[in-house]
Amino acid sequence: MADRKVYTDYFFDEPAFNTHDGGYVPLKEPDTPQEKLKIPALLKPDKETDTDMYYTVIAQTGETQLLPGAKTKTWGYNASILGQTIVFKDGKNIHITLKNELPELTTFHWHGLNVPGPITDGGCHAPVYPGESTQINFKCNQVAATLWLHAHPCPATAQHVWKGLATTVIVQDQTESQLPFPRNYGVNDIPLVLQDRNFHENNQLDYMADYDPDGIQGPTPMINGTINPYFDVTTQRLRLRILDGANRREWRLHFSDDLKFTQIASDGGVLPEPIDFTHLMLTCAERAEIIVDFRGYKPGDEVTLYSDDVPLVRFRIHQFAKDDTTLPDHLVDIPDPDITPNTKIHQVVMAGMDEEVEINSKKFDMQRIDDKQKVGSVEYWDVSNTNDKTGGMIHPYHMHATQFRIVSRNGHEPYPNEHGLKDTVGVNPGETVRLKVWFDKLGVFMNHCHILEHEDGGMMAQFEVYDPDHPKTYKLMDMDTLMTAFAKERGVKKEELNIPGMHM
Repeated sequence: MADRKVYTDYFFDEPAFNTHDGGYVPLKEPDTPQEKLKIPALLKPDKETDTDMYYTVIAQTGETQLLPGAKTKTWGYNASILGQTIVFKDGKNIHITLKNELPELTTFHWHGLNVPGPITDGGCHAPVYPGESTQINFKCNQVAATLWLHAHPCPATAQHVWKGLATTVIVQDQTESQLPFPRNYGVNDIPLVLQDRNFHENNQLDYMADYDPDGIQGPTPMINGTINPYFDVTTQRLRLRILDGANRREWRLHFSDDLKFTQIASDGGVLPEPIDFTHLMLTCAERAEIIVDFRGYKPGDEVTLYSDDVPLVRFRIHQFAKDDTTLPDHLVDIPDPDITPNTKIHQVVMAGMDEEVEINSKKFDMQRIDDKQKVGSVEYWDVSNTNDKTGGMIHPYHMHATQFRIVSRNGHEPYPNEHGLKDTVGVNPGETVRLKVWFDKLGVFMNHCHILEHEDGGMMAQFEVYDPDHPKTYKLMDMDTLMTAFAKERGVKKEELNIPGMHM
């Protein structure tokens, strides 16, 4: 373990960091009392057998004590904000009742989960209307990973996530269970959902007041729905499942004392080998599982996790037992199938900023299929960002229904922690990232920038995974139907509806 290289660089292009945005909102350390970090409860299955798991997931309104004084009106899954952590087990048949107790339609998108589309995947084509419920069923056939569930209703994804509709999903499998990782949930295995918010009068959120077409940001860090959190460390090693769940913000993470930590997993699961860092940058929707070893600290010490120079979580060290566990140099084998001969190289060009964002010179159209790939075929996708390095921004690119391999960045090796499975990749201005992509589920799916205001604003496309021997026709939702429903639910005429992105 001592011989591994320690990386001290954020890797991404510094001139394109969000700190250079014209509308950048710097984080500020909250001046409120420290609060114990909220650890989401595990969602209890309605029933579980040797072969099947049954869940009910409820999108609901609530009020959350985020700041002293008035509670904040929020939305969540089986909770007032964010949600209870959902566990799937590889190989089991999953049955989920999706209930919408919100005042307006929403969708339930399983980000990173390999499921059929467009309905089970839960993108724009799968609205669940207020007071209604629907059922999805799928076989969980996926390696252990930290995924997430979030709302994805076009074009109100950003608003719904800002209100709180995002929660952690954990897939478990036999291979990961044999590795020497901490996995006592809530004690030494902790989800960390990193978000930021701006609070208005009476501690309320006001999305429209804060709206920025390049992505809404707030000055207050919110971790697991906690403002100014601390965590009591009672074990020498701590596993953090970190999700950038923000609408726009990048997180440049480091600990006090430049404490070294080890990344063991990325979006799609365990990395082939552990990677040591002192600094780690996540773009929107990316996940990183890290292990932090507090062996050099004693009871009463405090170790702080920062983004740039702003404290996010304070880790209060208590008495812990000595732990000499070491990680093997090799963790898991990552699938790396050969490219299918005679297949095209797909081109995805992300361009523009503000309201001018596009993919391949087009705004998103819910009824247009922009690309196709045969199920089981392995193909290259070249994803480019045409922004300039000066004045441009990093676009986090996400594909539904797959975990891909990053082949190269502008023809060079990907970053050291990008050799595992991924579903989201930050693309620097002027850069082309080559991906190796394959699918084993049929359907119509979305690919887009995961700055949520960008996808709402049209930096999104659709592709179909097809079987030529069994062609399918999909009834795709249209924007007019969704806008009519939103107007009715919000009690306004359709022409009075104010949802940024609706006129894309």
